[in-house]
Amino acid sequence: MDTLLEEIRETNLSYLMLAQSMIRKDRAQALYRLGISGDVADVIDALTPGQLVKAAGSNMLMCRFRFDDKMVWNLITSHGADVQAKRTHAGILMSGNLAEVI
Repeated sequence: MDTLLEEIRETNLSYLMLAQSMIRKDRAQALYRLGISGDVADVIDALTPGQLVKAAGSNMLMCRFRFDDKMVWNLITSHGADVQAKRTHAGILMSGNLAEVI
């Protein structure tokens, strides 16, 4: 169990660091790619390194799978001819989910 908790903490720290970097580079794209609201982005952006480490120490995984639709999973994991078109279609479907969050 200790190993699992340590892996969760490491994943949380990596996720928070990536999210903060994305938000600072291109906020609009970060909101879309992370599937978070502007308010959450403001909180993540304002975190100090110490706060990032403290927040990551939670035993709860902070990131989550955004794809709860089998069709989206099929589109992003498909192989073959029109892979780019399928991934574009998945992106369009996911952008609709972002509008629901905001």
